[in-house]
Order: sequence, then structure tokens, then C-alpha cells
Amino acid sequence: MTDAPQPGPLRRSAMWRAIDKLRRRTGLPIFWGEAGATVPISDRFGFDRGTPIDRFYIEDFLTRNADAVQGRTLEIGDDSYTARLGGARTSHRDVLHIDAGNPAATIVGDLSDPAVLPEAAFDCAVITQTLHLIWDMGAGVRALHRALRPGGTLLLTVPGITSIDRYDWGAGWYWSLTGQSATRLFGEVFGDGNVTVEVHGNVFAACAFLQGAALEEVPIAKLRVRDPCYPVIVAVRATRAAA
Repeated sequence: MTDAPQPGPLRRSAMWRAIDKLRRRTGLPIFWGEAGATVPISDRFGFDRGTPIDRFYIEDFLTRNADAVQGRTLEIGDDSYTARLGGARTSHRDVLHIDAGNPAATIVGDLSDPAVLPEAAFDCAVITQTLHLIWDMGAGVRALHRALRPGGTLLLTVPGITSIDRYDWGAGWYWSLTGQSATRLFGEVFGDGNVTVEVHGNVFAACAFLQGAALEEVPIAKLRVRDPCYPVIVAVRATRAAA
């Protein structure tokens, strides 16, 4: 299932509609400010300015679903989220990485390879901003489903509206998802009744994220407004059905 969108189209305030009407009537151009440049404020997602805006949605989602982080866990790259959110509730924290040179990795390999992850091993998998780097996303979702124990939970995020990394990950940046595509992709593997999809973002958040503004530079209240037509982050909670 997908979280319910706000009813009806989102509208600007009466003041802004009046200003826009006046501008169009008088033929004045839109004032774009810094947003009118053809290069972003930051081409590193805002990492060089502070906290990337997408992390606001990712960490809010994980915090609200922290109850699932327990037992044996799986995370990508390091165990920062499973350690922070699960703490003493976790019995063992595995880390998957494609590169054997990562000292934190306990499992090395491609997530979409069914031979990489052990079967029915994990109580929780926290997979953030990874699935879009896998060409065969369906194989990745099936591998995660197989790796969870019956009753185990997957907490996963993927990008929606985003720039593409210019540096380390750009060559393998294949996909962006919508709430609709995530609902179908995970529902076909986990079963529709075992999947909840959330869509986070709005036009302000999307523009700020594309520009590379940092979380510390924008009003948080504006990020909390949800408009499913502007998905910055798509978040999925999926549970493997009990045996």
C-alpha cells in the first residue's frame, strides 16, 4: 500500500497567487535568483555544505520504523544506522559491500547475486540509497526477500527526483523510483499486504535538493509538506510473510 496523498492539488497562498497574476499581467519575468543559474549551488548533493536534504527524509523514516531494527541485521557500507537505531536489540550486525577493500564489510558481493546473501538469515535489513545502483532491481528485491527470516523486515529507501552523482557512483546510477513503481516492485515479491510505501518531498524540497542546498540552509517546515508528484525519497517497509 502507498501512504495517502494530500487531497486535491496543492495551491500557493492567496498572496503568491496575486503576485503571480500581477507579474503575468504586466509581463514581468520570473525572478529566479540563484536558482536561475545553469550550474547547481553544489554538485555533491550538499555534502560539502552540510547535511544533504534527502537525509532528512531517510533518517525520519528509519527513526519512525526503528522498532524493526533488532536481532541479526544487514546494512550496506557500514552499520551506522543499525547500531544507532537497534543498539542492544541487535545480536549481530552484518555489513554488505561490493568492494572487498571495505574493512567494515562482513559480506562482499553484488546484492542482486542470489548466491551472496545467506537464506533466511536476517531479522532486519536496512538498505538506504542502494537499489538504484543495481541494474536488475527485481533480482535485488528477490535476494533481500530470500535473505530475511519469516517475519523479518526490510527498511529501504531509493531516490526519486535527484541529480546523478558526478563522481564515485555515476557510472552505475541506473534508476529513480516513484511511489507507484515501488509499490508494484515490492508487492510482487513480498505480497501487497506486506508492503508499505511512503513518498516524501515537494517542489521546494526537490528544487533545493537538485541545487545541492544543505538541510541546515532550508526551513524544515517546508520539507515536511508532502506532494507525491514530487518524490525526493521513496521509502519502503516490507515484511517477509511468516512461514
